[in-house]
Amino acid sequence: MSTKTGMTIRTDADVKLQAQRLFSSLGLDMSTAINIFLRQAIKHQGLPFDITLCKPNTTTMKAMSDKNLNGPFDSVSDLMDSLDA
Repeated sequence: MSTKTGMTIRTDADVKLQAQRLFSSLGLDMSTAINIFLRQAIKHQGLPFDITLCKPNTTTMKAMSDKNLNGPFDSVSDLMDSLDA
């Protein structure tokens, strides 16, 4: 039999509300969702998801390399002209 313990966390009120709405739509309460996260972290021996800097995917990288962007640009108009070239 496991012993339950309390835990206090601090988060932004809007984050909490959005999370509660999401978890509720999944049929979970906040406590259950956090326990799932904690168990997955233990199972993975780290965070159960990647934390990375945003990097464009292959399709985006190809599109970017196909365009010859020669910035910086003096105006949005100059940028748009370069994109249309």
